[in-house]
Amino acid sequence: MQKALAIIATLAAAAGPALAERTAAPEGARAYIIAPEAGATVPSPVTIRFGLSGMGVAPAGTDAPGTGHHHLLIDIDPAEIDMSQSLPATEQIVHFGGGQTEVTLDLDPGVHTLRLLLGDAMHVPHDPPILSEPVTITVE
Repeated sequence: MQKALAIIATLAAAAGPALAERTAAPEGARAYIIAPEAGATVPSPVTIRFGLSGMGVAPAGTDAPGTGHHHLLIDIDPAEIDMSQSLPATEQIVHFGGGQTEVTLDLDPGVHTLRLLLGDAMHVPHDPPILSEPVTITVE
């Protein structure tokens, strides 16, 4: 019996990561960017303030109902993101697992599109995703 369980565990590990179970989004929950405003021209570094309604902000790893933490999407189409998996940390997907609600970033001069995407305790987007409207800014 122990040998059979060891074989099953080995096969499961070899199969790769399973799809993460997504946390249900509370009805009416909404993420939004407070600042800068859409269409703004700003110097770098840029301070970006995050907003959330209908939920609370909690650090990554905190499995409390009705909470999540922010991820800032920079110049990335949300359609390119696998919403069934933990969000990767990249230059275009910035994690705020400490529960932060503001960041100051150096952004290259030019036009940038920003969005917020809320993640659950394990960085997996909620179901449905809590995704802000895009905010397009110009960095001088």
